[in-house]
Amino acid sequence: MSDLTLRRARFAQLTSADLYEILRLRVDVFVVEQDCPYPELDGRDTEPDTVHLWYERGGAIASYLRILAEPGGAARIGRVCTTADARGGGLAGRLLDQALVAIGPRTVALSAQSHLTGFYARYGFRPDGASFLEDGIPHTPMVRSHEQPPAT
Repeated sequence: MSDLTLRRARFAQLTSADLYEILRLRVDVFVVEQDCPYPELDGRDTEPDTVHLWYERGGAIASYLRILAEPGGAARIGRVCTTADARGGGLAGRLLDQALVAIGPRTVALSAQSHLTGFYARYGFRPDGASFLEDGIPHTPMVRSHEQPPAT
């Protein structure tokens, strides 16, 4: 995976091509693959504190997530996705590591698809409330406090 390039941008810094590729990946994964029609464009991408973080391989986006600012200084990670041909190689984990470095010593929340709670637990996230259905998919709220080291 030496041909990977880490990219980071706020909305105003995204090129139209970057934005198109990010949205295409998110729609491919969350709407098409998961057969889940939902409002993908939720207005949070354009918030001034939102950070878009992704890996490119061969000039194309291979894995993506966004970091949102939450009330009280916490951060929220969301829209974590990887192209079908790049899955299984640890790319989402590497991207999550980069996101946690970028976030620094703050509490981080996310809503994990419930079958992925074990994945997020490896990065220090723990369940934080009852599971719920979002767009027909079971999710579990999770949090990683700034004092909490990653699980080993």
